[in-house]
Amino acid sequence: MFVNKKVFRTVSCLLFILSITSCTLRQKKHSGDITQEKTERLFAYGICVDSLQVDRFVIQEGDNLASILLRLGFSGTEGENITGIISALYPPNKLKIGNTYAAITTQDTPSAVRYLVFESSKTDFVVVDFCSGSPKAYADVKPVTLHRRYAEKTITSSMWNAIIESGASPLLAMKLSDIYTWQIDFFDIKEGDSFRLIYDEAWIDDTTFVDIVDVAGAVFSHQGQEYMAIPFQQDSIREYFDADGNSLRKEFLKAPLDFFRISSKFSNARFHPVLKRYRPHHGVDYAAPSGTPVKTVGDGVVIEKSYQRGGAGNYLKIKHNNAYSTTYMHLSRFAKGIQKGTHVRQGEVIGYVGSTGLSTGPHLDYRVYKNNQPINPLKMEAPPSHPVKPELRDSFLMVRQNLMQLMDSLQQKG
Repeated sequence: MFVNKKVFRTVSCLLFILSITSCTLRQKKHSGDITQEKTERLFAYGICVDSLQVDRFVIQEGDNLASILLRLGFSGTEGENITGIISALYPPNKLKIGNTYAAITTQDTPSAVRYLVFESSKTDFVVVDFCSGSPKAYADVKPVTLHRRYAEKTITSSMWNAIIESGASPLLAMKLSDIYTWQIDFFDIKEGDSFRLIYDEAWIDDTTFVDIVDVAGAVFSHQGQEYMAIPFQQDSIREYFDADGNSLRKEFLKAPLDFFRISSKFSNARFHPVLKRYRPHHGVDYAAPSGTPVKTVGDGVVIEKSYQRGGAGNYLKIKHNNAYSTTYMHLSRFAKGIQKGTHVRQGEVIGYVGSTGLSTGPHLDYRVYKNNQPINPLKMEAPPSHPVKPELRDSFLMVRQNLMQLMDSLQQKG
């Protein structure tokens, strides 16, 4: 009996000790959580600012680096020194109205500037660090997160409106225009055309939209025909292919401008608005604001750069190969570096829309010649570039199948 009581007391003591130990451990763990919460740091631009004050400003019209530094309390000599330090990373003439800059200061009175930050874009910025005595400058980038999205819409008015109605950024319209620039004339989008696509957006802190960084696949229905865009990499180059493995990139772009209306088509007898008589118009007129960039539709060499007072105004002629050449007329000015003999790449800006020469308003008169004979640019067929290689065919078909299964699973049922 005595032994049983002794065993009972021993077991009870052990249980008591275990319970106390358990409680102590839980308290320590809880205490550790509190300590961890208290030691969390606040960061801005990669700088710990939990004991500093961050004041952000927006560059206004009339601001320059000297006036900004003076406003922040720097002397003229200090301002010159800072300008010299920052110029290699962010030249003062690159400051843009609307961009943000920040002063990170101590919380004392009066405060002292510890860092200056100048944002050159939504993601890129330059820091001037005053903490180590003599100021130093360095460039950095805000971390971004990618979010995958799906969008689909039937067009009832315009491509631009359809993109917005789908909940996507208008930048998506430009991305689609670039992808399908050889297949679809976006000046000729019709009511009833539709699209569905998967794309990736870049965000900062999940609160600030940066850009659409990629289109992971698309199907565009245009005038009863479906155009697939399947991204695939071969020869270390990623480009888009159709369902059969043909590249969407062709020898010529569909148009030398982005998203502006056709004001006059190819004709053998057009009534001229200035001369008030009928005469051939062997080109396409694209109405666009003065200064709109004009792109060459294909690789080639500039063979003419001139001014025609009673006709084309400022114009360029580009030879693409033994058969094709293109002409761009009524330009307000030529792009920097464009001269006779200049080699240009497809999509390169060669000039800007204007109204020089015989013209009633800003537009581009765009002409295409095949074997020195004018042809209708809107009906020109251009051969595709290299298709998927035979040895990569199976890989491509797998990518196509996975993409279509994913898009079909996301498609809105209605």
